[in-house]
Amino acid sequence: MEQFYTSLIASAVACSTPNPEPNLGGMMLYAGELDGAGRALLVAGNIAGAASLVATAEPHAQKQAIRDGVADFLVSSLDEALRILKNQLRKRETAAVCLGMAREAGEREMLKRGVLPDLLRPSEEQSPFASQGARQIPAPTPEKNPILISWRVAAAPAQWLPKLDAIALDCLRLDASPAAPAARRWLRLAPRYLGRLAQGVRLLRCNREFAADFIEEARNRVERGEIGVLVEIQVSDQGRCDRHSFLPLGDSTRGH
Repeated sequence: MEQFYTSLIASAVACSTPNPEPNLGGMMLYAGELDGAGRALLVAGNIAGAASLVATAEPHAQKQAIRDGVADFLVSSLDEALRILKNQLRKRETAAVCLGMAREAGEREMLKRGVLPDLLRPSEEQSPFASQGARQIPAPTPEKNPILISWRVAAAPAQWLPKLDAIALDCLRLDASPAAPAARRWLRLAPRYLGRLAQGVRLLRCNREFAADFIEEARNRVERGEIGVLVEIQVSDQGRCDRHSFLPLGDSTRGH
């Protein structure tokens, strides 16, 4: 999902939007079938700021997408979907719409109505919209920056994770690299759209400088008593995994 977000944000950067934080506001993403990749694209599209459309004729998949918060709206006709999408596109706001019909039938209606998405999911098949100007986003590839950092707390994540997120955002504000604005957006919005997946842990792709700064500041906040719970941070870098644990003062176990 994070890799789909990276591909989508790369499309926003290519459009040279004036907003200092790249986003896909005002752009329509057609994610195709509501399969695993389609679900991931809807969530990544919401985080990136797109108005997204996906289709499936499977009732269980439709209901599950709504229950999980993957889709914001479930509609039975293309007319309903377009009313929602046009309104969100006009306001440059995000929305994820699930069209309750087979993908092939939905695409036929879209072509007949002249609906042309801005962005398409990566696919081995040639999309009927690609020849009309819609752009397929790049398939997820191994990141140039291989470092992946995650953090969690031992208890009360709703209380303590936002404090760690604030530390991470402060570190990112000092980061002048081209990837920092997209990372800030991911960190701010991913917990909202990932729902249960983000309740107990945060994950971010970063550079070594950010990882070192974040770990040091998290350690300081725990030692000063500003964070009163066990904090665990894991850094994965080119096959190596380093784990750091910081405990509040008074605990018999020392952080390392």
